Amino acid sequence: MTDTTTHHRGRTGGWMIPTIDFSAPRHRAKFGYLLLAPAVLLMAVIIVYPILLSVSISMQDVRIARIGDSGEPWTLENYQWLFGSGETWHALWVTFKLVAVVGGLSVIIGFATAMLVNQKFRGRAAARLFVALPWAVPEVVATVIWAWMLDSSFGLVNWVLLTSGLVSEPIAFGSNPTAAFAAVCFVMIWKGYPLMSIMLLAGLQSIPEEQYQAAKVDGAGVWQRFWYITLPNMLPVVGVTMVMTTLWVFRDFAIIHVLTQGGPLGATTTLSILTFEQSFEFFRMGQGAAVGVLTMVLCAIISRAFVGRMAKSVH
Repeated sequence: MTDTTTHHRGRTGGWMIPTIDFSAPRHRAKFGYLLLAPAVLLMAVIIVYPILLSVSISMQDVRIARIGDSGEPWTLENYQWLFGSGETWHALWVTFKLVAVVGGLSVIIGFATAMLVNQKFRGRAAARLFVALPWAVPEVVATVIWAWMLDSSFGLVNWVLLTSGLVSEPIAFGSNPTAAFAAVCFVMIWKGYPLMSIMLLAGLQSIPEEQYQAAKVDGAGVWQRFWYITLPNMLPVVGVTMVMTTLWVFRDFAIIHVLTQGGPLGATTTLSILTFEQSFEFFRMGQGAAVGVLTMVLCAIISRAFVGRMAKSVH
């Protein structure tokens, strides 16, 4: 058995420089690791290092974080505040409510829209473009427009509701906690469901047409084809879509901050808003980092639960 590692004599004739033949079967895995190394190092610098830095700051009494400063002694006071503060549990409850409402309705509306534009009809290309428009608008620009439209004094939404007779007086979206939460949910659904529609439409188009034809021959109706063909084939795509929606709602800051700034009375204060408040309004960056670490852990747990459940349901 010959060794695929060869040696070449250097210019001085003394040292032997070993080289590896990556085309050999025994060294192909090494070649793959070599190609992945730059991407892994880049991810470590961009993703892993900031996460480790955030965990470190969350265990220090840091008011304003500065690069290059000597670190404070580690302590668990920030996490004692985190789990002992009513603000954290309230923000956690608001975040889960927002995830349930926005995530659930976005997936349902996106699924229905995807199935609609997946049908063959005149103007289907224009309809697909129209569905994707809200996602193409920059988030801050769209939120500012909606903030003007939802204004209680001269907003278009209140004018339409008053003119149609649905309400007898303007809705105070800025001062009523229930109305403010509903406004945030509506804007987030409007902004987020187009991406869900696009992803689910791609999943629908990947289902083989032969399955539907065979079901029709067997006499299956519309609901039977949906329940036994469309839904099982779409479960992996739905799982990924729900994970993306959950992560987006968890981390979204711009929509809530522009519309309500977390108010009124904390009705829209999510974990992301609480992180901003502690870090950049109260200058308690250690506590803000602790909230961020909690958010990261919850997102990882929820993502794993969604993906694992969808994978089991498919197999």
